[in-house]
Amino acid sequence: MRVKEKHVNALVIIGLIALPLFALISDEPFTITLATRAVILALAAVGLNIILGMGGLVSFGHALFFGIGGYTMGILAYHAQTYTTLDLGLFATGGTEFMPVIWVVAMVVSAVLAYLIGLLVLRTSGVYFIMITLAFAQMFYYFAISWAQYGGEDGLSIYVRNDFPGLNTLVPIQFFCICFVILCLVLFLKARLQNSPFGLALNAMRQTATRVETVGLNPMKLKLLAFVISGAITGLAGALFADLNRFVSPTMFSWQLSGELIVLIIIGGVGRLMGPVIGACIFVALEHFLSGLTEFWHIYLGLILLGIVLFARGGVIGLLTGKEGAHV
Repeated sequence: MRVKEKHVNALVIIGLIALPLFALISDEPFTITLATRAVILALAAVGLNIILGMGGLVSFGHALFFGIGGYTMGILAYHAQTYTTLDLGLFATGGTEFMPVIWVVAMVVSAVLAYLIGLLVLRTSGVYFIMITLAFAQMFYYFAISWAQYGGEDGLSIYVRNDFPGLNTLVPIQFFCICFVILCLVLFLKARLQNSPFGLALNAMRQTATRVETVGLNPMKLKLLAFVISGAITGLAGALFADLNRFVSPTMFSWQLSGELIVLIIIGGVGRLMGPVIGACIFVALEHFLSGLTEFWHIYLGLILLGIVLFARGGVIGLLTGKEGAHV
């Protein structure tokens, strides 16, 4: 029996609301934390899915922006909590613990970096694009390891979670609500982008770049704008993830994390609106339940991924709706 994709999307949203509420009633705060982790990873994967599903660009270094967002949060919060000055050369600041300001700074820094890197990496394609994005992420990974001022390879701990007006962010359900609302807003933005002239042009470029050029559009500009938007969203997810753990480390730049984001999208469905969300929920559930049984739980994840690639090209959503996802 096939179901409509909009029904699947609605069930996923309802499930994400119901699980933390059930955990709250059952007094299981750790389950709420797991749901929050899934929401944040889904947010990062939604950012990646903009260039992967809509633009056909396979970035194996998107953890770069995730890590930039995390370190932006960590550095600003560290200087605010230690009452030290953050010297930025042209001006100095004392840092901040105010979440909305941190989010804006994380998104701006990630977007600017995505623009600068995009000017270079988007001149390549295929395996060369994959490898050069990986190379940039690894450069920042090793830079973070050697950055002794902010913990080096030991990472940087934040004493308390940052502030949001009217809420106690240390309460798991309240922090979950913040992350969930942000995810819903980004999903709405993604849906509008997908159906906008920009999204249609980006999708057309993914299929046939030459035809896009013949109607007067610049594929490079389309890809660069998508790359910047993608980087900003992933940077926001990194800031939230660092706040969730109250800790940042060089592993946020690791190629393993970049690979996990791609896996989340493939599991849920490439190019699907809720594909990254379903993939993140499945990934976090497997990580939680199977890691308690064996340290080799990635084997089971690999088998699931293999089955999806071979028998469900559209991911879980494609399997339920009977439609394949985007081909990249």
